[in-house]
Amino acid sequence: MSFHNTPVSTLYSGTEYASGLGLTVLDLVLTQLLVFLYCKCLWRGLKFVIRKVTGRCELQRICYNNKPGARRTLKIESSLKCSKHELLQSAISVHPDSVEKTIDDIMSLKKINLDTNPQLGISLQACLLQIAGYRNLVVEVEKLRREPYDCENPAHEEMLMKLWKELRPDSPLSGRISKQWCEIGFQGNDPKTDFRGMGLLGLHNLLYFAEHDKATALQVLHDSLQPKHSKMSKAEWDKKKFDKAIGYSFAIVGINITDLAYSLLVSGALKTHLYNVAPEMPSLVNFQQTFCYLMQEFHRFWIEEDPCDIMEFNRVRTKFYKRVLKQLKNPDMALCPHFTASDLHLVNL
Repeated sequence: MSFHNTPVSTLYSGTEYASGLGLTVLDLVLTQLLVFLYCKCLWRGLKFVIRKVTGRCELQRICYNNKPGARRTLKIESSLKCSKHELLQSAISVHPDSVEKTIDDIMSLKKINLDTNPQLGISLQACLLQIAGYRNLVVEVEKLRREPYDCENPAHEEMLMKLWKELRPDSPLSGRISKQWCEIGFQGNDPKTDFRGMGLLGLHNLLYFAEHDKATALQVLHDSLQPKHSKMSKAEWDKKKFDKAIGYSFAIVGINITDLAYSLLVSGALKTHLYNVAPEMPSLVNFQQTFCYLMQEFHRFWIEEDPCDIMEFNRVRTKFYKRVLKQLKNPDMALCPHFTASDLHLVNL
């Protein structure tokens, strides 16, 4: 076997590679530490020089050189998080009611005159409120996700009944436990078992979709119940059981897309969208509108992918998730829902 064209790193690994170069593990650790300290000092020195030249600190440069929204807020968040000052580090965790005082403290620390820099205070306030709002939204969404559906709770039962009436207004429900639930995409006679994964969050999202974007929700439900191919007549198809649809189960997919939206939120990926559409604090309504957008876009994506059957759902979902993640990497991106019920006109900035 010839080693002439084999990289050294493939012949040695870990301490063997270090020994081959005459280095100890301690030498490598010290080298890496020195490089880290050098880069850190170099960066701080560079920031000092830039401040002296421009007369502005990093927070000022970010606010003045970036338009409002995710591009500015994400940079402010990163700058505060990486700061050596405890006051600046803690600024990203303050309560919304303490934002104004925190800004005053930052101005004092940075020796910035608020009277001569009024716009800076306004910009920082918007950024800190967005950061605090996103953090609170994660807590609120998590609380709903962890709350199980309780059939003994009148409020839970009322929401479920309302969902049925919104989606099947002309078909009275024969009973609380009924095979009719399959008509709107639940798996069995009692929907409560389908809410186990996402808790009340799944029900909240489905009901919001049905109430605030009713036309779209009804169309998506109708499409999900249709046969994939036209070999079967509509009359023949109507005789089939709804839970045997070749499309997908509306409610189950809604709960699954809720999980997808939740993952985007807790991972921080949804910051791009929410910072671009919520001028101050992102709310649960913003999250629910995002869910409506994802439901409609997933429906379109499902049709484009043209899967053979529901067994391909995970493949299609994964591909759709990656596409949304790619969109959200653009700091100027705001997911643009096409439903008219939105109180916000979200655009690609």
